[in-house]
Amino acid sequence: MAKKNILTIGFGLADEDIGFSEFDSDISLLDWDIILFKLDINDYIFSAESMFQGKPCLSDDASFKLKAQSEHWRREIKSAVDHGKLVIIFLSELKQLSIATGEKQFSGTGRNQKTTRIVTGYDNYQSIPLNLKPFISKGKEVKLSPKASEIISAYWSEFSSVSSYNVILEGEFTPCLVTKHGDKTVGTVIRSKNSNGALVCLPDIDFYPESFFVGEEDEENEGDWTAEALQFSAKFIKSIVSLGKAINSQGELTPEPDWAKDTAYKLEKEQGEAQKLLKVEKKLEEVQAEKESIMDEVRELERFRHLLFEKGKPLEFAILDALQVIGFKVSQFDDGESEFDAVFESKEGRLIGEAEGKDNKAINIDKLRQLALNIHEDLEREDVDEPAKPVLFGNAYRLLPLEDRSDPFTKKCLSASTTSSTALVFTPDLFKVAKYLKDNKDARFATKCRKAIFGSVGLVDFPAVPQSNNSHEETEESATTT
Repeated sequence: MAKKNILTIGFGLADEDIGFSEFDSDISLLDWDIILFKLDINDYIFSAESMFQGKPCLSDDASFKLKAQSEHWRREIKSAVDHGKLVIIFLSELKQLSIATGEKQFSGTGRNQKTTRIVTGYDNYQSIPLNLKPFISKGKEVKLSPKASEIISAYWSEFSSVSSYNVILEGEFTPCLVTKHGDKTVGTVIRSKNSNGALVCLPDIDFYPESFFVGEEDEENEGDWTAEALQFSAKFIKSIVSLGKAINSQGELTPEPDWAKDTAYKLEKEQGEAQKLLKVEKKLEEVQAEKESIMDEVRELERFRHLLFEKGKPLEFAILDALQVIGFKVSQFDDGESEFDAVFESKEGRLIGEAEGKDNKAINIDKLRQLALNIHEDLEREDVDEPAKPVLFGNAYRLLPLEDRSDPFTKKCLSASTTSSTALVFTPDLFKVAKYLKDNKDARFATKCRKAIFGSVGLVDFPAVPQSNNSHEETEESATTT
């Protein structure tokens, strides 16, 4: 079996011919013959916003992403096994956390209203299409099971010394590996009944020991794989390929010939179940379409946050969205000769804007020159009778947290903006008012924001965001009863 048909997920090996994927990926497993999987959700745990009952608690957004990613892997693993692939799960440490259910409860009224976000338990083993029922128990003393262990005996002989178990499986599976004392299941082989595929669950291996990487003593090659890592990978892949061949040789199925698929040979109950399956598939399609529609809406709303950290076109589009929320009629202009980032107008007047994002600097006067040129080019158009109000949108120090940023515009830029009657908008300030207006219908406040831009010379000072009637003084979390 060619090495290029082996994929690792959640860890890498010192072999360029082996495919690699992060846990957060939409890759299909049907392109591979052997898939090696580690249940790595550390990025989600590290980004947890709070703790609940001693466990990391994810935000609504991260909760959705983790659940969707886990569902992706469940589908892909099951599909891969059903199509004759070998999937090996290395049973990592059980990582438990809390995720949002999307439900909230409210108590109290007005400013004293309290929001209770309903959360539920979750763990990294939700990515596996099996009810393994793992519980935490760690050790290294493992032996082959008296039954169903012949297939993995050669692999275990090679790698038992570097393997250790993190969980004991209480699901009803035939064990291939058990604890030395107590005969608790720590490994199992589950064959597909409909193909030559198999799902194998094995004790974990540390694929990143220090000895696998060149240290700081060799500055030029620091972080590269060592000879020991290369040797381990070669031996490991050879053993995994042999394991795959052993599984195939013991359970090889003959592909069903076309003539045997004739309806004359199908059981009545089989045909009835097939009809049920068609109805379920239709429901799934409808649910998937609804899910995709909601996801599109979420992505549209997420785009407002680009005002905080983006540059270029993503920043321009976010500015246009925000201006529209404020009540402007917005567009971009490009006639092949002139190109304007933003053209926006309302009953207060007509404005032309330029957008600039800086990674770690304040916005300087460069864009003011371009903006002044745009104003003159716009005025030369036959359908324009008077100059538009110039506005420079700046997202300075865009990669830093807002509280760590310095003044967004240089002193020269501020001085020049006075001469040219240009309004300077710090895009995180625009985000604050746009966020409020997106969440609250407040025509009076929107008018104040438009007037603030149109009437300002220099840095725009938006009106203070009103205290929303829907704001909550306190937010807490509560677990579901399910």
